[in-house]
Order: sequence, then structure tokens, then C-alpha cells
Amino acid sequence: QVQLVESGGGLVQPGGSLKLSCVASQSMFRLYTMNWYRQTPGKQRELVATITSGGSTNYVDSVKGRFTISRDNAKNTVYLQMNNLKPEDTAVYYCKIPILGVWGQGTQVTVSS
Repeated sequence: QVQLVESGGGLVQPGGSLKLSCVASQSMFRLYTMNWYRQTPGKQRELVATITSGGSTNYVDSVKGRFTISRDNAKNTVYLQMNNLKPEDTAVYYCKIPILGVWGQGTQVTVSS
């Protein structure tokens, strides 16, 4: 069973940047479409960004132009570069392999002055 481990979250001021990482435990990672989701208390998880095995990307409207999803198949890692962060980006961020239904444990991002 593949496992995912996220890192890179933290506290940042509005307008700041963070880069999240999600490392997969299997080299077959390169074959999978990958998602980044986020969740705030009392709300459902929201799909934020997607990257296919071929590198095509898609974003929710609220992060377009600010977030960038990328992958390094040699490192079994997917990234989420988050720029110009806003307080409403505060959430726990999760990566997911949708075809397997596998989630990481999440990493907290807090945007506050």
C-alpha cells in the first residue's frame, strides 16, 4: 500500500509564500494523477489543484495565479507552491492519489498577521 507524507506547512503572514511537499512511498507514483486538497473545520475537503502523470494541471478558481502544482517523479514528490497567501487559505492541506483513494496525513497552513 502506497503511503503519502506531507510537509512544509506553517505560519505565514498575508502575502507570504509556502511550498508544500508530498512524498510517495512507491516509484509507481509517476503513473498517478495527484491532487492537493484543503479542509477547514466544519467544511468538506476542497480540491485545490491537480496534476496528471503527463504534467497537465488544473486549479480551483480561488487559487489560480497564486498556487502552482508540480511534480518530480525522480523523487516521488508532488509540490504545491503557494504565493500571495491570504487568511482564507488557512487550512489543513492534504495530498491524494485519487485512483487509489490514498490520502496523506495533512499539513497545517495558517495565514495570519
